[in-house]
Order: sequence, then structure tokens, then C-alpha cells
Amino acid sequence: MKMKDAMKAVLDRYPNALYVSTCGYISRELFNLHDSEDHFYMLGSMGMAAPVGLGLALTHPERTIVVLDGDGSFMMNLGIIAMITSEQPQNLVHVVLDNRLYESTGGQKPVQFENMVGVAVAAGYRHAVHVQEEADFGKLDGLAGLTFVQALIEPRTEPIGKRIKWTPQELVERFHTAAGRG
Repeated sequence: MKMKDAMKAVLDRYPNALYVSTCGYISRELFNLHDSEDHFYMLGSMGMAAPVGLGLALTHPERTIVVLDGDGSFMMNLGIIAMITSEQPQNLVHVVLDNRLYESTGGQKPVQFENMVGVAVAAGYRHAVHVQEEADFGKLDGLAGLTFVQALIEPRTEPIGKRIKWTPQELVERFHTAAGRG
């Protein structure tokens, strides 16, 4: 499954959510696929999408918060799952797009982490699912509460889209406005 197809499946399931996407190609893919004030693109903060998502989930319990993480970014800050599961935000969906590469830095292979779902379950996520194709996202239908998704995606074969046009300050301002609209 291509990254953009996985993202479309998530966007279709959570159209009114606030999104936090990790740095690199994941944020660029989301920006090129569907830019929105409801999307906060992390620029250069690897491993920090989930902590930002947790903060949003706790301060905006009325909104669904979706974190679009990468496998390398997730592993860089694995300790955040202890804090997430300790807080148990019922409005947080944590999606790890797993292509088994540090793709935006040159395609280096990170340590392979086959069973992220098992770790998420052991840590205390209410729901944890593994998806390999678009139809598998149907497993999310009807789930409520803290959810973890490990989505296997293919390494990129097509060129990456354009860079995010917003400055960090502009991203904060527009997202702050969107988050406040609820």
C-alpha cells in the first residue's frame, strides 16, 4: 500500500479530526494530499508528533486527534506510549506508517520492529490493529477509545511532492485557530 492511500483511508475515517504529522515525507505527503488548517505539520521534530498529539487530546477532549507517525519517529520516542497509556485519552488515534526506512533522510534502514501492535497492547492501548492494505482500515470502523494502528506501507517510488509552504509560526497560528473552533 502506498503512503498516500493509507493517509486517504485515515482521512476518510476521521474527516473532522485534528491531525499532527511527523517530520519529513509524512508531513509533505499530507500537505500535498490535502492541506488543511486542521493539520499540524511537524517540521524537523522527529519523535515529537505523538507527544504533541497527546497534549492536544488532553486539552481538546471534544475533538478526535490523529497522529500520523513514521516507524523511525515512533521508535525514536518509544517512551511516549507509557505516558499516552497512563493518560488514556479516549480521543487519540495513533497511526504509525511503517515503510521500514528513514526515507526522507536517504533511505537508511532503522532497527526492525515487527510487532508494534503487540507493544501497544502491552502498554495499554485500548485498541491496536495491524493493516497491510486499504481494506484493512475497515478494522477501525466502530472502534472508540485510545487506538493504535501499524500500517505497513511501501517505500516511495514516485517523487515527493512540494515542500510545506507555511513557516513554523504560520503553522502554529493557523492550527491554533482551527483547534479553537472545535
